[in-house]
Amino acid sequence: MLPVRGRDGRATRAARILGTRTAWTPVGDGEFFCPGCGGDRNYQRLTGRRRLTLLGLPVLPRGATGPVVECASCRHHYSTDVLDHPTTRRFSAMLRDAVHTVALAVLAAGGTTSRTALETAACAVRAAGFEDCTEDQLAALVDALAADTGRVADGPCGASLTIELHEALDPLAPHLAPGGREALLLQAARVALADGPYTPAERDALTTVGAALTICADDVSRLLAAARTPS
Repeated sequence: MLPVRGRDGRATRAARILGTRTAWTPVGDGEFFCPGCGGDRNYQRLTGRRRLTLLGLPVLPRGATGPVVECASCRHHYSTDVLDHPTTRRFSAMLRDAVHTVALAVLAAGGTTSRTALETAACAVRAAGFEDCTEDQLAALVDALAADTGRVADGPCGASLTIELHEALDPLAPHLAPGGREALLLQAARVALADGPYTPAERDALTTVGAALTICADDVSRLLAAARTPS
């Protein structure tokens, strides 16, 4: 008995005769975080032109396509939106700078007379990647910041310090999980509590940190209260 040649068979034969092919052209390259590989990889940014093929040969143009990002390792194509995600190295640097800026903001609010607060802040900054950070360096930076802005200890979080916090935290916050954002705020709270209860200026600085991390006001209050409770 001869096989039945239905619609699927005709479609398969047609696909062998007629088809489309895309010719890709590199227009840029760099390093990105590949979601397929799960790590930093090189990429090429490609634009393409589609052509109708007849028996595998290009015959008619079908317009442009792309751009896309091609991973040099897995060769998968991704939307260019994938480039918005920082590489692992860039993310580590952003987090390190954020911890440093937050520590300075909290110390600036509470002053640098407490050695315990300085030690707590320095430990956090060293753990984030500034391995050579010392208490004296942080104290000197806070004093220089105060001299530059005219800000006094125990005063509200000034405009320049608020801007610095947002510059450090705004690019980072979208790439941190909720638990990561909360952990960063709690770390700042522990610096503030190292020398005693929150001062109004410290609470103001911590509220600014929470807002920059896109943590709602109710959750900021909850986290600051939780930080006061011994674990």
